[in-house]
Amino acid sequence: MASIYKRASKAQAEQDDSDLSMSDAESSSTLQADGDDDSSDETSASDKDETQISENKLKQVPAELRNRILMLTSRGVSFRHRHLLTDLHSLLPHTYLDTKLDTKSNNNYNSALNSLADLHSCNYVFFLEARKQAQDLYLWLAKAPNGPTCKFHVAGIHTMAELGFGGNCLKGGRGVVVFDKSFDEMETGGGGKENLALIREMLRGVFCVPSKGVRGMKPFIDRVIGIYGLDNKIWVRIYEIREGSKDNISTPEEKKLSEGADVGSGVKLVEVGPRFILTPIVILEGSFGGPVIFENKLYVSPNLVRREVRLKKQAKYSQRTFDRTDRTRKIKDLGLNTGAEKKVGVVDDRVLFR
Repeated sequence: MASIYKRASKAQAEQDDSDLSMSDAESSSTLQADGDDDSSDETSASDKDETQISENKLKQVPAELRNRILMLTSRGVSFRHRHLLTDLHSLLPHTYLDTKLDTKSNNNYNSALNSLADLHSCNYVFFLEARKQAQDLYLWLAKAPNGPTCKFHVAGIHTMAELGFGGNCLKGGRGVVVFDKSFDEMETGGGGKENLALIREMLRGVFCVPSKGVRGMKPFIDRVIGIYGLDNKIWVRIYEIREGSKDNISTPEEKKLSEGADVGSGVKLVEVGPRFILTPIVILEGSFGGPVIFENKLYVSPNLVRREVRLKKQAKYSQRTFDRTDRTRKIKDLGLNTGAEKKVGVVDDRVLFR
């Protein structure tokens, strides 16, 4: 990152020098006679060429080279949430892992997280917020400091060590981010496809590793980050790219993937992990604040789901209690359980087999 900033500052200094030289040339050209118009035109053209060269140098530094992701969690996260963040940090070399945010109010997210992003020279914030004693996990994905901000509900979390995935990626390598066709066909619960395009750009900014300017990055592409859309949710899966003989390819998906490869080699995908599911909730215009530009109408809060479960259990218990009291009332009304001793009949076993 420091080398990038040095090149950018050097280009800016060259532009300033060219501007100064152009101003000197203009001042000298004004002192010349009217008969020297041709020479003044040549000097102005050369100055324009120099300024164009300096502008091209500045444009050669793409914006994604300055992408740096700040990753952190809130207080109260579980061990699974913490391992998810460390796994993503190990897979993405352009991230910075910070300590837990020591605040319990989301009103302070705007100032605290934007200040941390500015302190660590990060332009994306990947913030995991735990609620209800780590029962619910929410992902705040923001572009600091001006926004926008996407809020997701995270479910179906499986870390690398939990399922024992067979893949093994090189630390510091880059990956290919693949958005499946199902992602574009996903229902978002209101609005058009613009919100999907915005979510795509936010996810691309986080998972796409820049080709230059990242410390500790290896010049290898050995993984595929697949993003799919199913049941109005975003499914994230990470695979390792393995190359070998075509004899080792067994599944139809692997055979289809290896059709474009060389004759003597095949490509095999092995899941590395972690895996998780994102449900879009809301998109804000600013960074952790601002007006709401999108709200998912199909999203159901986990609190509402737990409330429905409790109401079902409560209804079942209430019905069972009502049936018990109703049976007791009927027995009492019919006089079937008055407490008197039952008379012994003539054909009773106690009389016949006395």
